[in-house]
Amino acid sequence: MRPPTRRTGPQARRLLAAGVAVMVVVSGCGGSPTSGGGGAAGGGGPTAAEKVYNEINGLKGKERRDRLVKLAEQEGTLNLYTSMTSDVASKVTEAFGDAFDVEVNLYRAGSETVLQRILTEHGARYQGNDVVETNANELFALDKERILAKYDGERRQIVPEAGRFAGWTATRFNLFAPSWNTKLVPKGQEPKSWEDLADPKWDGKLSLEISDYDWYLTLHGYWRKQGKTEAEVDKIFAGMADGAMIAKGHTVQGELLSAGQFSVVASNYSYIVERARAKGAPVAYQPYVEPVVARPNGFGLMKSAKHPAAAMLFADWMLDEGQKVLVGEGLTPAIVEGDDPLKGVEIIPVDVKTMVEQSSTWSKRYEQVVSTGEQVDGK
Repeated sequence: MRPPTRRTGPQARRLLAAGVAVMVVVSGCGGSPTSGGGGAAGGGGPTAAEKVYNEINGLKGKERRDRLVKLAEQEGTLNLYTSMTSDVASKVTEAFGDAFDVEVNLYRAGSETVLQRILTEHGARYQGNDVVETNANELFALDKERILAKYDGERRQIVPEAGRFAGWTATRFNLFAPSWNTKLVPKGQEPKSWEDLADPKWDGKLSLEISDYDWYLTLHGYWRKQGKTEAEVDKIFAGMADGAMIAKGHTVQGELLSAGQFSVVASNYSYIVERARAKGAPVAYQPYVEPVVARPNGFGLMKSAKHPAAAMLFADWMLDEGQKVLVGEGLTPAIVEGDDPLKGVEIIPVDVKTMVEQSSTWSKRYEQVVSTGEQVDGK
């Protein structure tokens, strides 16, 4: 049951780095992690924030929500760092702020920038964010540094196993799937398999994204398990890259596909294509080329959080009401309730363990693959 709510006022935002990042000025959230609501992460005992998490982890249902709301509204503030796109981040923070009397201070940037900021602040013993919502790779890096706290709850337990990790929990999955411009690819001629993308007919018409090594290593591993030899797999990827146009960023790639700069995109996120399609762009991604590759994105609670109850309330909310907000924005939620739009579709999760432990090896291998293509930009 949702507790009575109060509406918060509008949030002040300012642009950073020519629109690359959006930041709400965080006021009064400084201080050392060894003081106030923080506590030294990685010390001899639990931090002050972890004591709050441990208390709430043992509660369920209405008792848990009521306790969290009371504590979070006493704290009054949530400092959230995220790499969500700005429009999705705005919808999420506005909905959360409407539900509870908690002011959300938002810092939004690319996932690597978010990671670097957190690590820098942690090294300086500065209490910056309470919770982070970003990509799997960055969350694993933070957990490896023992910065993230244990989180548990009834909603976490119904997140698929591919979205539950030691220090973080998936809120959504980005689905890698081929997409095409319907004006340039006649009905019936769209790719039917990943292998189809290596056909010479797509030379000069296919786009790969410059940093999608997570998609690459997962599909590579899938084919090897299916019985393809290393040479056969390499030949398929080489065929895709031969004559391909290499884009930087999935959003830019989607815009260029909509504009007809290329006919097919190998591995854009399905939600980006769906949102463009809903606005009238001549693009499609269904029927899905299988298997669909799914990469988890999620949240982690900071051991040094100054506002731990607000952080945990946000986490619970993201796995409950927040899932509906994500669906409304065209994203694939971690928890599917009701009819599953992906029922019957073969989905393989990104091999996150390999992605993290062998990131240098696989990023270099993918870099070599795309080096034969021609780089394009959105200008």
